[in-house]
Parts: sequence; structure tokens; C-alpha cells
Amino acid sequence: MSSAWPERRRRAWRSALVAALAMAASATSIGARDPRVEYDGRLAFTRIQYGAQGLTSGRFRREPTWAHDFPRADFHFLKILGELTYVKAVVDEGNVLRLDDQELGNFPVAYMSEPGFWQPSDSEVEGLRSYLQKGGFIIFDDFRGNHVDNLIDQMRRVMPGARFQKLDATHPIFHSFFEISTLDPRSGYYADAGDTEWLGIFEDNDPRKRLIAIANNNHDLGELWEFSDTGYVPVDLSNQAYQFGVNYVIYALTH
Repeated sequence: MSSAWPERRRRAWRSALVAALAMAASATSIGARDPRVEYDGRLAFTRIQYGAQGLTSGRFRREPTWAHDFPRADFHFLKILGELTYVKAVVDEGNVLRLDDQELGNFPVAYMSEPGFWQPSDSEVEGLRSYLQKGGFIIFDDFRGNHVDNLIDQMRRVMPGARFQKLDATHPIFHSFFEISTLDPRSGYYADAGDTEWLGIFEDNDPRKRLIAIANNNHDLGELWEFSDTGYVPVDLSNQAYQFGVNYVIYALTH
């Protein structure tokens, strides 16, 4: 994986990472602030809340599966996005919305953690279908092994006939901002669970049309964002995770 930027820009990237994460370090608990942003034209990180039969997750704390890595991952990512791009982003608060919330349509990019536990209601299925058909884009992250089976089953309810297709490094989403020239199948956070795959759903199942959903199978970008300022995760992996996230957002905003 490489960036097309010259050394001067790479140094700026590293400096921005350190400065941005220092500003974000105070966001540490789910209850720290109101998890809803009033739309004002700026991009807000929009995390999808869902029911999961009471299951909890989290390496250092117990939390709903939808909230894994929340809110630190969200705020860290927004700081990086705001520092490195011209995207006007809300950097000090984020959204937590259900798929059938009417406000979801105001925000073009949505993020779901641990979709292996996702059990949407009929109204949430309809909400996501409408969101994607109207131009929304969703990122599925933080799942491994056979958890992909549940994601596939639920997306068949959302978009009957749609199917996930394996993406390779030639797809424009990997070149929308950073030049990600290779996709290493052993680079994922959950590499012990199997090869990392980048799976996508296209409009009309046509790879020439808009990508409407991307799934990081056997990977966890959110974990790498959350702990990128702690020394708990390798710097090269957290940097790569930010590159993927930035590219996803830029692609979604331009397609």
C-alpha cells in the first residue's frame, strides 16, 4: 500500500495525525455528549444503532455490538478527515441513528460495527433500502469468520437480488484520495480468522455503476482508529485504516 504524495506531504500527514488525535483524546465514553447532530450542511460521522438480542462486545468494556469502538473511533476519524481533506466535517460530535430514522437521509455516509449480530426490523430494512436508493453509502466494519453470512442474509432483505462482490485494488474507491495500490489479504485486524476481503454491493449488481456498500471482512478499521493514539496497535496499521476510511468517504461524496 502506498501514497502518491511526495515526502513533504507525508510529513504533513504524520504531523496532522499526532495533532488531531491529541485534540480528540478527551472523547472517551458513550455518554460524554448527545449522540445526535443537527444537520447544518457539514458531514457528521453517522453510526448505525441496531438491536442485537442483548449481545455485548468490547475489549476493555461491555457495550452493545453497534457501539464497539464508540465514540473514540468516530472522533479520531473525523479529526483526521478534517485535517487532511477539504471536507467540512463535524469534528467534535457524532450521530447515532437507527436505519428507520428520517434524519439518516441528511448524512451521505453511514457506518455499522459488527454486522454479524445485526437483526434489523422490517422498518429498518425499508429505511436502509430507501437510504441506498437515494444516494446513501454504508460501511460495514468489524466482523470476522462466518459473521459475513448474517450480513449477506440481512442485505438480501434490504436489496433483494443484490449480491456482494469481491473488490480488487483497481476499483476507484481505493484511489479516491490516497493511492492504495495493493490489498493484502493478510493485513486485516482479524487475519487469524481468514483472509481479509473488501466486499461491495453495486447498483444493479453492475461494477460499472455506483458502489453503494462496502464491507471489510476479517478486518476492523474502527479498532485501529480507536486505539491509534495509545501505542496499543501498530502505527502502520492504524495509518492504513485511516487511508481506507478517508477513501471511502471521498468516494461516497463524489459518486
